[in-house]
Amino acid sequence: MEKIYMIPVNDAYNESCGCPVCRLRDKAENNYLEYYLGPSLMEPDTRKITNKTGFCPVHMGKLNQAVTNRLGLGLVMHTHLKDFHEELDPKLKASIPAKAGLLKGRNSDYKQKLNSVADLIEKRINTCPICDNLNEAMGHYIEVICWMFSHDQDFKGKFLNSEFHCLPHTAMLLRQAAKLSQNEASDFVDALYNNNAKTFEALISDVEYFTLKFDYRNTDKPWGTSKDSIQRSMRFLSSDGRDFDVQQSKKQS
Repeated sequence: MEKIYMIPVNDAYNESCGCPVCRLRDKAENNYLEYYLGPSLMEPDTRKITNKTGFCPVHMGKLNQAVTNRLGLGLVMHTHLKDFHEELDPKLKASIPAKAGLLKGRNSDYKQKLNSVADLIEKRINTCPICDNLNEAMGHYIEVICWMFSHDQDFKGKFLNSEFHCLPHTAMLLRQAAKLSQNEASDFVDALYNNNAKTFEALISDVEYFTLKFDYRNTDKPWGTSKDSIQRSMRFLSSDGRDFDVQQSKKQS
């Protein structure tokens, strides 16, 4: 019987295109983006978190693109700026080095103060509740995938027939496989290897053909499956669902 935590995993593997773990990540990320721009932004517990952490540069950009609640984003940004300023301002001011003079010699303590304030800034700008929630969710999904592969024959077939697993998610799956029994890990990693070997070989061939198409002698030859091979390679290497360099791809047609 399908458990509720298996549903999103099965849904992701029911689609045949691209990396299914990327689909799980993208859906989870969109849910968190909607959550932090939804009614939760008026909840005191949520605002305590966002006031202190803000969002990482990547998720600030995605929140900015999600124009569903500009007022909510403004409210979150306003109180986060105030919180950040209240903590940083006195520390930054206190870190201004005193100038060395004839009566007062040089003092290297200022270096430690400056580095301490820099550490504070970097820690705060790189802290993000969406990243934290997403990392936790992905860890859970990876566990479920490995468990379902060994205990659900229908899912095992979907896994075997998936188009590919991008390399960053392959690494996550391998780390989870290291927690399985040796026989379970053998079956799982064998399937993962065959999946990725096939993808590597296809991409290498397509990208090579892509480059050969720029030889004038091959101008009239069809592109075949190579036209978007650069973009597909980027997605395989980077775990990114965007269409890389779409405009350049269109110019080839």
